[in-house]
Amino acid sequence: MDDKSYVSLEQHLCLVCGRLFDTGHVLMDKRFRASMERHTTTGWGLCPEHQKLFDEGFVALIECDPARSGVSAGSTRLQPERAYRTGRLAHLRREVFTRVFNVAIGDGQACVFVEPGVIARLEAMVSAQG
Repeated sequence: MDDKSYVSLEQHLCLVCGRLFDTGHVLMDKRFRASMERHTTTGWGLCPEHQKLFDEGFVALIECDPARSGVSAGSTRLQPERAYRTGRLAHLRREVFTRVFNVAIGDGQACVFVEPGVIARLEAMVSAQG
């Protein structure tokens, strides 16, 4: 049985946690051909949980294994689809991020990829203070 339709519910992958989430948009085949699945993933975004944290002024640190991740040819930046995520996450307020890492981060940037050990060092800093 063919379950294809000319409409589909759009989904995005969360940049931070990697989970699929509904965007609330409906996609439609302009020729009204039954060419689409029930859900269609169209890109990256922030799930409601991580969008809320971003709106509150947090930057997500996503731990990735550089040996297993791939950098595109001609680029120095790790693309989300090539990042091998270890599963460790941390959220820092934007101003704290700037002070700790001594680097500016764009207002629209919701996350950064960090090497293994960075989050553990931050946790050690926090526990040493408290």
